[in-house]
Amino acid sequence: MESLDNNFPVRHRKYSFESKGNKTEIVICSYEDHILVIATQIGAMGTILHARKEEGMSVEPTFSVSVIFGKRDEPMLTATARRLIEHISSIVPSKPLVLSLGLNDHSSETLKEIVATVIENRLW
Repeated sequence: MESLDNNFPVRHRKYSFESKGNKTEIVICSYEDHILVIATQIGAMGTILHARKEEGMSVEPTFSVSVIFGKRDEPMLTATARRLIEHISSIVPSKPLVLSLGLNDHSSETLKEIVATVIENRLW
């Protein structure tokens, strides 16, 4: 299910879907200087990560992902942020990502579904 609120001053989209019995809600916001993605199954923000493309002289792009709040011992959450920023930076290189994951299910299957849904419905 999608909804688009044109009255809100920031471009955004909302989606929801079932993932392994969990209702998963996603909000994607495109601010002037950041992309914000909130994915929740618990009705709250959860772990918040910041991801960006590093500027440098290297031929291969490098990415920085850090946990701002929440679970620091969940490598799958960091990997999810990295996959999203890799995709975002291939289209808009200078926009960092703030990602919130409030999930009951941290399985790779669920996280892949979230990444696919965000990329399919992107605002960048």
